[in-house]
Order: sequence, then structure tokens, then C-alpha cells
Amino acid sequence: MFTGLVEELGELTARVDGRDAARLTVRGARVSADAAVGASIAVNGVCLTVVQLGDGEFTVDVIGETLRRSSLGPAGVGDRVNLERAVRLGDRLGGHLVQGHVDGTGVLLSRENAGRWEVLRFGLPARLSRYLVDKGSITVDGVSLTVVEAGADEFSVGLIPTTREATTLGLLRPGEIVNLEVDVVAKYVERLAAPHLRLTGPAVRDNGGEEVQ
Repeated sequence: MFTGLVEELGELTARVDGRDAARLTVRGARVSADAAVGASIAVNGVCLTVVQLGDGEFTVDVIGETLRRSSLGPAGVGDRVNLERAVRLGDRLGGHLVQGHVDGTGVLLSRENAGRWEVLRFGLPARLSRYLVDKGSITVDGVSLTVVEAGADEFSVGLIPTTREATTLGLLRPGEIVNLEVDVVAKYVERLAAPHLRLTGPAVRDNGGEEVQ
């Protein structure tokens, strides 16, 4: 479990592709300083297990499913990545609950300068848009952000200077792909409510006689 507060801006230093998998080595002196083999580190929002450590770097294995469903698929040596260690029980939850399980990828549509901060607009799969609400939480490349506006197939967020400088979001250009993880609480609520509200079935009538979905 993570909080979406990036601890370090790392760099992919090596990549070895195998049969439907890849082994990545990442430079991250801070997150690897107290890590151990078997520890979890989020790399651009993807929870990965450390399999090797040494000299300020750590190595992880990424299976084909993760490569296909995240931006780690096309990632190459020299790419900068957001890094966060798993949260410890009792730590302050500065962002929101992040699992490190990518729900899909989005694309940066535009970035607009608003003085000392920026507004970034992302496109996302329509199937994920129902989990977003204005002022709700979204994880973009492992960064916990507040949704400014939620649309049918896009959303916007505000980026303060600190986030711009300390994460890869400051380096993003329109057209580039990002990892998205929606708020897990929203997914659980939908799952629990669906049998009662028939969210996945035809419209039904509530006690007031109005149609609800």
C-alpha cells in the first residue's frame, strides 16, 4: 500500500527483456537505502517487488501483463520514474490510499500555465471515468492528485511547483502516456451497491417512481 507521495525521482538504468517479462534496474538511492529483497516499491505507480539491491539501485521483475497494461511496457534506459516505498503502519497518510495496481493508461492532452501552477488535462478510458468526481482523488504515474474537473473521457488536475519539480509530471509532454489508478474506495462501493441498484442492468424504478440506473 502506498500514499501517492513521491519520495524520489529515479532513473531506469538497465532493461533486460525476456519471454513475456522484463527485468528493470532503477537508480534510487533514497528508496533503496533501507530496502530489502522482497520489499515493495512503486515505480511510476506500479507496485513491484525488489529482487536485487546494490550501489543505490534496485532490480525488479515485471511480468507481461504489467508491461501490457502500464507505461512500463515501452519504458527505456534513461527514462525518469517516480519512486515511493510502501507505507508503514502508523505513517501519516498525506495523499490517499494507493494500491499500486494500475487500472489503465491515460494520455496528456494539454498543460496550461496558470501562474505559479499548471492545469494538466488527461484523456482516459471511458470505463474509468465513472470512478472520478470533482475534488476526488486520482493517481497519475504514482502521484496522488486532486481532480479539478471530471468529464466523460477526460479529467484535469492542478500541479503546484513542488510536484512539478519533484516528479515526472513536470517533464510530461502532450501525447505521452501515464499510468492511472482510480480510488479503490469507489470501486468497492460500486461492487457492493450494484446488486441493490442494478447498476449493470436495465433501469429500475425506486420507491418514488423515478427511474434510476
